[in-house]
Amino acid sequence: MSDDLGVDRELAQHLYRQMLLIRRFEERAAQEYAYQKIGGFLHLYIGEEAVAVGGISTLRADDYVVSHYRDHGHALAKGSDPKRVMAELFGKVTGLCKGKGGSMHLFDVEHGMMGGYAIVAGGMPIAAGHALASQYLGDGRVTLDFFGDGAANEGEFHETLNLASLWKLPIAFVLENNYYAMGTRVDRASAEPQLWKRAAAYALPGVRIDGMDVLEVRREVAAAVQRARNGEGPSLVEAMTYRFRGHSMADPARYRPRQEEEEWKARDPLPLFEQKLRSAGFISDEELAQIAQAVEEQVEAAVRFADESPFPLPEALYEDVYAES
Repeated sequence: MSDDLGVDRELAQHLYRQMLLIRRFEERAAQEYAYQKIGGFLHLYIGEEAVAVGGISTLRADDYVVSHYRDHGHALAKGSDPKRVMAELFGKVTGLCKGKGGSMHLFDVEHGMMGGYAIVAGGMPIAAGHALASQYLGDGRVTLDFFGDGAANEGEFHETLNLASLWKLPIAFVLENNYYAMGTRVDRASAEPQLWKRAAAYALPGVRIDGMDVLEVRREVAAAVQRARNGEGPSLVEAMTYRFRGHSMADPARYRPRQEEEEWKARDPLPLFEQKLRSAGFISDEELAQIAQAVEEQVEAAVRFADESPFPLPEALYEDVYAES
């Protein structure tokens, strides 16, 4: 165990590989979108990898994650098969949701990925429902709920935090503040742009952290998860991060100053963490090359799988419409 990093060599390399997988997966998804193999909207997670990887690394395998429409990174960090994630983006029958959900609605019950939700803040009450079920069943599970800064101005945010605090639900809230709700900067939409302070209104502990530092995210989310698991109720963690691309592939992001973008790209979570690993003696050039090659092969295999998979048959429209009672 390193006193500097707080994680051992094996875990540190795992965190790095997970972030690199998300980065390469998203870059390739952007290419496939340009080739018109992915339809609809595509919201990329490039730049925010440390939040998903750091936060989800604190969970047990059977814990739950609820996400928003920028959900690929959360699914991959929770353990979803990249092949099935890419196939879902392609609308193929081998996808996580049989090609019916697409980019914004990834769902993988086997790995506790309980959905991406396209409605802003729409996943928050559902996340509270999972936590309530865990509390009722006494199964010891914690729900980790990810949402963006735009969600903090929605009614579901306030309703969910209020009930979760009142009932001391086993849930932790991670607010991914990338400064822009679509094209609107947070300080133009929120009278108090330090969103973590809203936790006080619901008697919750709140904290603002560096969302570009995977170890800081892991440390602070671990405390929130443990608090929830101990029956002490939820916490609000505001992770300050930045998306390196537009809101979606359809957004050229001309509303953001170029200087601001360059300043944030200089804080890219991948090279920053790589430097920490090097300084701690946790990784070598050879290991970095091996990880990079393995990730490239994994992403290439995912694209090949998606390409070769069939589309759903027309009659599949009538399947999975109602749950069997």
